[in-house]
Amino acid sequence: MKIRKHLESLPAYTPIEPFEILFACIGRTPDQIIKLDANENPYGPLPAVREALGSMDFPHIYPDPESRALRNELEKFTGVSAEYLLAGSGADELLDLIMRVFLDPNDCIISCPPTFGMYSFDAELNSGRVIEVPRNSDFSLDLDAIRKAVEINKPKLFFITSPNNPDGSLIPPQVMDELLSLPTLIVLDEAYIEFAGENLGANLSRIKDVPTRENLIVLRTFSKWAGLAGLRIGYGAFPKWLMPTLWKAKQPYNVNVAASVAAQVSLENTNQLAKVVELLKEERTRLFQALQNISFLKPYQTQSNFILCQVIDKDALDLKTKLANEHGIFIRYFNKPGLKDHIRISVGRPSDTDALIKALRKL
Repeated sequence: MKIRKHLESLPAYTPIEPFEILFACIGRTPDQIIKLDANENPYGPLPAVREALGSMDFPHIYPDPESRALRNELEKFTGVSAEYLLAGSGADELLDLIMRVFLDPNDCIISCPPTFGMYSFDAELNSGRVIEVPRNSDFSLDLDAIRKAVEINKPKLFFITSPNNPDGSLIPPQVMDELLSLPTLIVLDEAYIEFAGENLGANLSRIKDVPTRENLIVLRTFSKWAGLAGLRIGYGAFPKWLMPTLWKAKQPYNVNVAASVAAQVSLENTNQLAKVVELLKEERTRLFQALQNISFLKPYQTQSNFILCQVIDKDALDLKTKLANEHGIFIRYFNKPGLKDHIRISVGRPSDTDALIKALRKL
């Protein structure tokens, strides 16, 4: 018996290790770990969410396959009618769903690295080809190269992130308009938009454009701003012509009842979540200023809940390893095209910043 041939050479995606594995590896207890490697919200779910999860009435009953209650709340939050909205087990599930719906073997997508690795991974998993158009040295998009790549390759899908992961930069509105003029379907990942601009990113999001655009998909998540990464809950806004196919192609019970409850309660308490987001944005500013004073780091301006840094005159992997083993502080290390000798630090609580800066000064 043989597996599908293209999977034999498919490189595995490398996820962040879970919390219990991290502290076991370095011989520390959970309270001795500072986890700044996966852009999680250090404050976790709101108290109201924790309470709701502890008093669910029907965890033994299959969830609503259409997530109607959640989509109604999302309509209020986004200003986009529920008929355009689809919920998923994290935005990651929706990425895979989009690929499965569109890609025939050898169809291609365009991605602009350095960026989120799941775009390339999911495309290759679904027998697609990945055309990479590298970003400029300042992480801005190379529009001329993008236009040429679209003209030559005729991609089914174009994946773009704003704010981008891992550098935290936003796509300027005029650049986004240029992308939307291309003859391809644009998938805009706004996983971190709530940390940009004002009013939880509402002034910068393009999600309200979806009903009037035939070639725009916008994906969002509750993992970052709402502290629900462990429950896996995300959503997207899709053109109306695409919705019937998505309903047929998705798994019937893809959003579990706990995730749905947590997301709904979060949406009922956005004022409290906005305060948490503001705390993280204030800490982002303080962390950035502190990192500027570390001689061997060059931090990049960001509109997200993380800060990318170039490591200068030091080995970045050695720095990551020493922070973990000697101080119990976990950060993300990169060593790939466009990110050689770079680290990414999630914004944590003030005490996390204090401990990190103290450790960096010792190093």
